[in-house]
Amino acid sequence: MRFFLDSANPEEGRRVKDWGLLDGVSLNPALAAETGREYRQAIREMAAICDGPISVEITSADAKGMYKEARECHKLGKEIVIKLPMTTDGMKVLRLLADEQIPTNVSLCFSAAQALIAAKAGAAYLSPFVGRLDEIGSIGMDLIEQVIRIYDNYGFQTLVVVDSVRNPVHVLDAALMGADVATMPFAILEQLFRHPLTEVGLSRVVRETPAATKKQI
Repeated sequence: MRFFLDSANPEEGRRVKDWGLLDGVSLNPALAAETGREYRQAIREMAAICDGPISVEITSADAKGMYKEARECHKLGKEIVIKLPMTTDGMKVLRLLADEQIPTNVSLCFSAAQALIAAKAGAAYLSPFVGRLDEIGSIGMDLIEQVIRIYDNYGFQTLVVVDSVRNPVHVLDAALMGADVATMPFAILEQLFRHPLTEVGLSRVVRETPAATKKQI
């Protein structure tokens, strides 16, 4: 399973890359604004750091605006993937971009029926927001399980991205179900390293290491 960093912060991108875990990046204008960067500047910076896909959210609401914005964003990096909403206009633009071999990522997907439509339209990625479903009393990972089953039934090549990850359990469940990608903020990715027994073990090693050895280290 691949890890996509949900961030527009270049420092976070570099740190995750140093860990060998930066398989891709997911960006939107709100994330860019949090870092004080203009959106396209943030896209260029993250594309220069990451060798994998850079999933870029389109902000236009109508088909004409989406298509124009998508083509402009695609020029900002060789691995740019255009994130489109699960709407009729979004699917119309998806088909146009597919004809031009521009990869797309369908977002705002909250049902298995929507996921089926996205795959039939030719989406390269599908990003259900599991955290948002959890927040309204649904179980977001149930949707991921359904989507994976449907895609396996028909041999769809659309990759399943677990998005809106809220905790490490979402990541673990995604891996157990066979999802292709988990998109998460830096804080969640960092949490994956942690376990209380690891901390106990490290403190014991430090405590039991002779002072002379510590000095040499």
